[in-house]
Amino acid sequence: MSKKRMLMSGNEAIAQGAIDAGCRFYAGYPITPQNEMTAYFAKNMPAASGIFIQAESELAAINMVFGAAAAGAVAMTSSSSPGISLKQEGISYLAGAQLPAVIVNIMRGGPGLGNIAAAQSDYFQATRGGGHGDYHCIVLAPASVQEAYNLMPLAFSLADKYRNPVMVLGDGMLGQMMEPLSVVRYPSSAAAARTTNDKRRTTKLWALTGCKGRSPNAIKSFYMREGDLEKFNLKLQEKYKLIRAKEQRWEEEYLEGAKAVVVAYGTMSRIAKSAVNKLRGDGKKIGLIRPITLWPFPDKIFKRLAINDKRLAILVTEMSCGQMLEDVKLALDCGLPVEFLGRAGGGVPTEEDIIKKIKGLMLKV
Repeated sequence: MSKKRMLMSGNEAIAQGAIDAGCRFYAGYPITPQNEMTAYFAKNMPAASGIFIQAESELAAINMVFGAAAAGAVAMTSSSSPGISLKQEGISYLAGAQLPAVIVNIMRGGPGLGNIAAAQSDYFQATRGGGHGDYHCIVLAPASVQEAYNLMPLAFSLADKYRNPVMVLGDGMLGQMMEPLSVVRYPSSAAAARTTNDKRRTTKLWALTGCKGRSPNAIKSFYMREGDLEKFNLKLQEKYKLIRAKEQRWEEEYLEGAKAVVVAYGTMSRIAKSAVNKLRGDGKKIGLIRPITLWPFPDKIFKRLAINDKRLAILVTEMSCGQMLEDVKLALDCGLPVEFLGRAGGGVPTEEDIIKKIKGLMLKV
């Protein structure tokens, strides 16, 4: 194992992070602003003895991932907003068949074809189970190029641990921006890569690897006998309950003694953090919460706030018309006043916008 410092875009960092995490199957279809990810996989997956496929469509790509995951491969796909919409049926099938896979969404402006500017308006789609049926994806939201790389091993680990699709939710700014990062390079010889991948696959006793000295496996999401599908759904709900209890992740800063708290995720949290630091430099007692898991939403930290301080003002800021806003309100259970600052369709709230809004809130506290 060796560490290397290099300059990468967020899209490239996600792809390299996936390869370094053991991903050996990628199927995707080009769409801006995540095309660099597909290109990076095309160039670098063969050297890791992996498989890259540019599918004929988004529908084909997600179903190729379904087949690879069912065979025990460490598999992923990526796209951007309308492309993820096309993949929703396949994502629901992955959840219904309890197959581990990673899906990356580098969000753009919507609805419809929208534009290619950065946005965060796919939050509902990602966190509410965008396809049919009672299911959830685990959703991770990186805020930097380095974190985008660092979260990929976690994404694949959670997918395997819970046999569940995991979505990594970024935006066009994160995908396109370039930052220095440290990458971990593992031995990339074909023999070493095959050995590592074979060991990982053999631990998946449920996978369709051929009936060699064992009973046959079956992978399905189709239950026709009366009551069977409900029993299966209740089993899934128990798994989701466990994930909610065990996998909430967030970053918090300056909460002790704060009079107001800004809540933001992903790229927007970087702008929010800069605003918070400027306000604190002026003597304002402002805190920050950055959800890292969007599902399960980190409601533990918000419940703690609601219990400890009834005079605290909350500002949620997003590159949307207010989607994470609903989860913040639910987590607080109306215990604290919540206000919103957002832009849509590729608009981005500025540091100055946040500072002005917070100063207005402070007058009310």
